[in-house]
Amino acid sequence: MDEAGRLDRRALLAGGLAGATVALTGCSSTRAAPAATTALARARPSTPAAAFARLVEGNKRWVSGALHHPDRDPNRRQLVAQQQEPFGAVLSCIDSRVPPELLFDTGLGDLYVMRTGGEAVGPVVTGSVEYGPMTSGTPLIVVLGHQRCGAVEAAHKSLRGGTPLPGNLQAIVKALRPAYEQAVRKGGADPVDTMARAQVTLTATALRSNQDLAPLVRRGALAVVGAYYSLDTGVVEVLDGAPS
Repeated sequence: MDEAGRLDRRALLAGGLAGATVALTGCSSTRAAPAATTALARARPSTPAAAFARLVEGNKRWVSGALHHPDRDPNRRQLVAQQQEPFGAVLSCIDSRVPPELLFDTGLGDLYVMRTGGEAVGPVVTGSVEYGPMTSGTPLIVVLGHQRCGAVEAAHKSLRGGTPLPGNLQAIVKALRPAYEQAVRKGGADPVDTMARAQVTLTATALRSNQDLAPLVRRGALAVVGAYYSLDTGVVEVLDGAPS
């Protein structure tokens, strides 16, 4: 598919999703958006670098404890009730200690958040990550792994020992196999941590280069950042893809 064809496809997808939203919300979609919506649009970071900078600053506040708790009140709820324009999309682990909205000190309507065990991906997850950039111009995607990831550890043990996990947990093991294989090749004192980092970089690279997101990345309209969260310190470390 050529560049024009991909752009047409994104336009068609955006129109279809918007139509579905109207159908689901019924009469509420006919009400005028709050007057402050224009202010929301002005405040939203519009470039990958600006969006990334906002997350970096939020994480610094999380680490220091000087939190702003922005946009978490009834006024914000009313403002975004009819329209959302998140400036970032975060794919992170299901771990209860890694809530993206808190560790980046963000508010209601700021982030699309997808959470899977070990950031395992598949068509539905990838489509969910693509939603913001392809339909509303979200300029930033962050793939966020973390320290002492239980899903990665379980997958590592399963693959190393050749023992499948029960039920659908095995689907996570299958999705994390490339990261396991990369970690085995790299070696190191902590193979689980190496695997967790490998999963981030492999996933970010795959998103950055897929047929629908790659044109946005090439134009500078989107950045895909691989990052790693320390449970001990609260610091988000950038592994790759930080916009300049």
